Amino acid sequence: MNWILLSAGLYHIAFGIWAMVWPDQWFSLLGLVVPNQPLPWQGIGLTITLLGAGMILTSINPVPHWPIILTGFLKFTLGTIGLGTALIQGNIAQRALWIILTDDLIWWFPFAAILWACLQAYAGIPPTRSAPLSIAEAGLEYTLSDGKTLAEACNDKPLALVFLRHFGCTFTRQILRNLEKIQSEANQHGADLVLVHMLQSGKESHYLGERSGVIRIADPRCELYRAFGLGKGGFLELFGPHVWWRGAIAIFKGCGVGHLAGDGLQMPGAFLFFRGEIIASQRAHSAADLPNLTGLFCDIPAAAGVGYKVAKGEMPSI
Repeated sequence: MNWILLSAGLYHIAFGIWAMVWPDQWFSLLGLVVPNQPLPWQGIGLTITLLGAGMILTSINPVPHWPIILTGFLKFTLGTIGLGTALIQGNIAQRALWIILTDDLIWWFPFAAILWACLQAYAGIPPTRSAPLSIAEAGLEYTLSDGKTLAEACNDKPLALVFLRHFGCTFTRQILRNLEKIQSEANQHGADLVLVHMLQSGKESHYLGERSGVIRIADPRCELYRAFGLGKGGFLELFGPHVWWRGAIAIFKGCGVGHLAGDGLQMPGAFLFFRGEIIASQRAHSAADLPNLTGLFCDIPAAAGVGYKVAKGEMPSI
């Protein structure tokens, strides 16, 4: 990270000085009409020079200065899109391609990787255990908000465990908006809905509001997530095209986006947990995957279904 940021900073300082001292040359290289007033372009050159200086300072300790890295990444993205579009439409000369490559495109991928590393450093919560808990250990260690241990609660009736992403995530907010429907769906199938979140016990009430009566489990170190096989998401799982598309729809519907409240890298999921065993599971393939309780209950294997029907007071067919 350090050498990439240092190199990018030196390049941008050189480019900015060139734009300020010889403002006409850039337009000539692109085959554009040289403007009568070079002052706006010189102002852009000064901005690029300051950005380069910021990159050099950031190279000393990149992670705390991620906003400067994000600024550079956005500059590379917009520059590539803008110049690339003009090149395709024939508004600038083809020799401008080298400017797109050297000024923006070659820096895009390294800066994307650096931003990803910064996100992992800030948003990821490191586990406290070298190995994840077993399901049996987790059942004894974790307690529901009603006072029962997870092992005790799942003996009476199945639990529909919904593992949330952080509370600022638009998909978590979408789940909370439809919480009554999800809870009703669980009750219709003879199960109790339990939300698993990543905040300290009690702090989730601020986000639940009027829905704070729902049973929940606090898992700030994400150990219960690990026990159920839910890990951290990769770049595409968290920021892939599908996630952006689904996120835009959720935001358009009014779900919004909040500040980071939990591990931003943690993947969600939904499980049916009965008598100490997972009898059905939905591990998310992307951050946009929402719990589908109807599908979850349909996925119960026949062997597990016998005990499940007995718990509901139904006689299994022979």
